[in-house]
Amino acid sequence: MSKPTIALVGVPTDIGAGHRGASMGPEALRVAQIAEKLRARGLDVLDRGNLHGPHNPWLPPVDGYRHLAEVAAWNEAVHEAIHAELAAGRLPIMLGGDHCLAIGSISAVARHCREQGKQLRVLWLDAHADFNTAQVTPSGNIHGMPVACLTGNGPAALTGIGGVTPAVAPEVFRQIGIRSVDEGEKRLVQAAHMRVFDMRHIDEDGMRRTMEEALAGLDENTHLHVSFDVDFLDPSIAPGVGTTVRGGPNYREAQLCMEMIADSGRLGSLDIVELNPAFDRKNATAKLAVDLVESLFGKSTLLR
Repeated sequence: MSKPTIALVGVPTDIGAGHRGASMGPEALRVAQIAEKLRARGLDVLDRGNLHGPHNPWLPPVDGYRHLAEVAAWNEAVHEAIHAELAAGRLPIMLGGDHCLAIGSISAVARHCREQGKQLRVLWLDAHADFNTAQVTPSGNIHGMPVACLTGNGPAALTGIGGVTPAVAPEVFRQIGIRSVDEGEKRLVQAAHMRVFDMRHIDEDGMRRTMEEALAGLDENTHLHVSFDVDFLDPSIAPGVGTTVRGGPNYREAQLCMEMIADSGRLGSLDIVELNPAFDRKNATAKLAVDLVESLFGKSTLLR
């Protein structure tokens, strides 16, 4: 299979987050040489620069949502940009920005899959389930709601992005590394029958068996999208996020996760989100994220 051209799409906003700073994520990933490291793997890489959208007004929530109009505007821009790259046959990597932006990217991937007659599988690598709604959210921050919105639980301004509601069914998701779910959110996750491989599952079964389960059933007609929230990683190795949760995957577990995704040969698109340089130490978290993305594109210790 020929290697796809990679398109980097920067989305510098923290519009859905509870802390400022994820807007600096795209530049931190560029400083960590994401383009250069992927080119060194023999890949063609186009850096599309950054998308533009409304500034963050930093206001309290209205009817359970913070910055709904601004979040919708950013996600519409993401949807169009990611869909255009997929339509041109490129593999888009969204450089976030906070995780609300996955509404735009995954709705674009889902639209592409409908047009191409492909099945979609989403690996949601995250400490959080991100399945909150206005009724159960403790904060109103929309970065805690993208999975709910993508599966049709949310305001029309977000659930309708891409023209089909819901954009995806809950069955397309495999959530990995989850260890922080709000009380009301737990019932919603259970009712949606989400496939969640939480940290207890990883502790008991190990990362290898977890990833075998998460990747089971992929075939040549499957588009695999990875939504990589940097807080998936244990904060001892990845301090540069706004919402750290202790007890995440360590370096070797994270590497195995990425290497097994690479081995599947099905990766078609990627989000890198919630990197917050304001909380980082000498860009170490960005460098680690780039290291893991290299593994996602086939870097391994030996020729395999």
